[in-house]
Amino acid sequence: MDVSSSRKTTLLPLTDTVQEALTVAKRGVEELLIESEFAQKLARSEQSGKPLRIKLGLDPTAPDLHLGHTVVLNKMRQLQDLGHQVIFLIGDFTSMIGDPSGRNITRPPLTKEQISENAKTYFSQASLVLDPTRTEIRYNSEWCDPLGARGMIELSAKYTVARILEREDFTKRFQSNTPISLHEFLYPLMQGYDSVALKSDLELGGTDQKFNLLVGRELQKSYGQEQQCILTMPLLEGLDGVEKMSKSKGNYIGITEPGNTMFAKLMSISDVMMWRYYELLSFRSLAEIAQFKQEVEGGRNPRDIKVLLAQEIVARFHSVQAAEDALADFVNRSKGGIPDDIPELALSGAPLGIGQLLKQANLCASTSEALRMVEQGGVRIDGTVISDKALKVEAGTVVVQVGKRKFARVTLS
Repeated sequence: MDVSSSRKTTLLPLTDTVQEALTVAKRGVEELLIESEFAQKLARSEQSGKPLRIKLGLDPTAPDLHLGHTVVLNKMRQLQDLGHQVIFLIGDFTSMIGDPSGRNITRPPLTKEQISENAKTYFSQASLVLDPTRTEIRYNSEWCDPLGARGMIELSAKYTVARILEREDFTKRFQSNTPISLHEFLYPLMQGYDSVALKSDLELGGTDQKFNLLVGRELQKSYGQEQQCILTMPLLEGLDGVEKMSKSKGNYIGITEPGNTMFAKLMSISDVMMWRYYELLSFRSLAEIAQFKQEVEGGRNPRDIKVLLAQEIVARFHSVQAAEDALADFVNRSKGGIPDDIPELALSGAPLGIGQLLKQANLCASTSEALRMVEQGGVRIDGTVISDKALKVEAGTVVVQVGKRKFARVTLS
């Protein structure tokens, strides 16, 4: 897709302030299109005193946000702190279509009730990163619902099927004879129309959103507006270090999870992946991160640096005290200690087989998984490793541990 601009204006000089803003904007980004245009937008903003309108849209397809979402939210906060107007757009209308980005099958649409329920938590959780007093919150049903059938047809006339099929996931599905529903073609158009409605100067998104963001540029041109620039952020890998962070994949760190849980999950990432998390999640300067790398190369234990990252993230979403407590809890667990905040439950059926006990205590998904964990030496009762798969646990209260992080205090009767 062509990203060039036909706009002809007198170029403004880039002051030190504008150069500094560009540096902030470009940290950790995948692409900034078109950088020269954005530099001029910044220069005009500085000259006029009028802040840029910077948009981020999220569809409330799940009830909670995770650290992967905060990669782009962090960038929004940085731009917000530079004095620009950030717009947090909740895609309550587009959620009913379902974003086909990166999908090889049609995404099941959500009901209005599901969307409404999920949207309730989105802004409150995003406000853990953004300054809510300086954030404009909008819902795209404001302008999408009034379009009606006539408006939708007029909007659709501004784009061609050929342009839509330039999108990689659509192309793959078309070539493999995988069904594409007509409503999926509407998604990038509706997201692009959001940019028209909001007159955005810059739109942010993950790398998987690039096509949709470019559609916004094209539609703004069709409507006679100055075209937005686009900024794409990398997709953060999850705890497995391979797949992008996703709740459905179970490799996520939720931003409202308990501090101890967040800390332990962050400590579980690999030493190599740690630097990726520093780049995309940490607010430390690049110079400070580079110094950490030199220290590790010089022999410092990377675990020490990972602790600093985990404390920074936990403090951001909880408190400094919570970060200190999480570190103490993690050290205690590392020494074989029992954390303070373990779930407590009562079970009946004593004497109960170890496999059933672990399953009923929600420490393993199935008895077969539980027995595998016993076989691998990953199960402890009151601190003692269990190796007998035929063990029957008698009545009483015991602390059961599976792996490094799963605990439960079980009262068996």
